[in-house]
Amino acid sequence: MKKIVSLLLALTMALSLAACGGAASEAASSEAVSEAASEAASSEEAKELSTTDALRIAGLKGPTTMGLVNLLSMEEDGTAAMDYDLQLYGAADEIVPLLMKGELDMAAIPANLAATLYQKTNGGIQAVAVNTLGVLYVVEKGGDTVQSMADLKGRTILSTGKGTTPEYVLRYLLNANGIDPDKDVTIEYYSEATEVTAQMANTDNAIAVLPQPYVTAAGLQDDTLRVALNLTEEWDKVADTQLITGVTVVRKEYAEAHPDVVAAFLADYAKSVDAANTDLDGTAALCEEQGVVAKAAIAKKALPNCNIVCLTGDELKANASAYLQVLYDADPAAVGGALPGDDFYWTAE
Repeated sequence: MKKIVSLLLALTMALSLAACGGAASEAASSEAVSEAASEAASSEEAKELSTTDALRIAGLKGPTTMGLVNLLSMEEDGTAAMDYDLQLYGAADEIVPLLMKGELDMAAIPANLAATLYQKTNGGIQAVAVNTLGVLYVVEKGGDTVQSMADLKGRTILSTGKGTTPEYVLRYLLNANGIDPDKDVTIEYYSEATEVTAQMANTDNAIAVLPQPYVTAAGLQDDTLRVALNLTEEWDKVADTQLITGVTVVRKEYAEAHPDVVAAFLADYAKSVDAANTDLDGTAALCEEQGVVAKAAIAKKALPNCNIVCLTGDELKANASAYLQVLYDADPAAVGGALPGDDFYWTAE
């Protein structure tokens, strides 16, 4: 393959010199050969990565990683462009230092955290895809008292995700419905969704904000739990943007050194997401195998409600920038104090 690439590149240089002489047809041939060389180099770079260093990508337990797991089955059956080292963590603050130290190449993290890291690293983090839309729900135990956001006033709400999507979405929706999140409700935060479900089990009349697939898991364990509010629907009532849970990011230094690998990853990622939305049995089995979800049965039931996507390029920028603008307008600290620049959104050259 390397010999083929070298020949193609040599031919490209020769044709480029001819094109400088003014021959339009030769210039067109040069462009075609250059494109072929680029494709060959892309394939070669991805294959070299697969035989040396796997792409190191981190995800959180839950929906943002459910779209990634099929990369592993693709790698196993030989259809992936490279090898993948998928690492799983319980909380976003475990991923951040590894990403910033260069011990990870990519990560699936909350959208607002990605914007904050962009600020903290002076543009060292770039978003390559929106991976998950809205997955948050208000769940009530043993009651039927919550029918609207207004019914949350005066209540204690258990939640995960302090400093990330669940906190800022909840605060935004409370404010939008005339409820002061610092005075009119009590919000108790836990580091992981599993801790929230455990606390709910020991609390009478508990109310919690949970993401899928934990909503499904909790409901299967306790039939007194009721989904009271779909926060994606509540968001749609008061905002003109899509609710975004997570994005996949890459270290800018890595992206600049390996743009073709990033592009190859995104092609694989799109296939993995498609499988997550169509091959429920296979994806659910992988989710259990990798520890993303405790049981395959839970994952299978939850997958259709997880809004797993792969939005890249213009779709990524349009949706993520609009969502981050809403968070910024509500509280600049939610996105690191300022909106990220255009260079936050990775695009292929």
